[in-house]
Amino acid sequence: MFDFLPTLILRHKRENLKKCSLRGLEDRDDLVFLTYPLKEMLSLDRSCILTLGAPVLSEAEKDRPLLLIDGTWRYAGVMMNTIPTHGTHIYRSLPPHLLTAYPRRQPDCPDPTRGLASVEALYAAYHLLGRPTEGLLDHYHWKENFLSANNYVFE
Repeated sequence: MFDFLPTLILRHKRENLKKCSLRGLEDRDDLVFLTYPLKEMLSLDRSCILTLGAPVLSEAEKDRPLLLIDGTWRYAGVMMNTIPTHGTHIYRSLPPHLLTAYPRRQPDCPDPTRGLASVEALYAAYHLLGRPTEGLLDHYHWKENFLSANNYVFE
């Protein structure tokens, strides 16, 4: 068992599962996959929501539930707009110097080198929070490229 709350992953219903970097992680006890749109809004009390442009995630947030939005850039923007603007949740980002290994081909991606694949973001967040990262990248095709490009962070 683990001593932190499971991570919620809100995946858009139109996410192409053949290309989804989180494939193979659905059976992990520390991850709860939810499909957007939700039939009812889930409680985000005290949640830490990963996004761009927020203060950088740190071990200070280790006791908060983590919410990861999983979808294309366009879908992720729509999904983020459904999160209530008030409450006890907070927004955090990953360090801007992290590099993706995912070969992006989305025309609506604002910065292809900055946005991480969902599994990369999950791995980085777990690392920063001091959570175990074992097995997170086992099914990720670009695992070695990602770790190599960011080895100074994950050492």
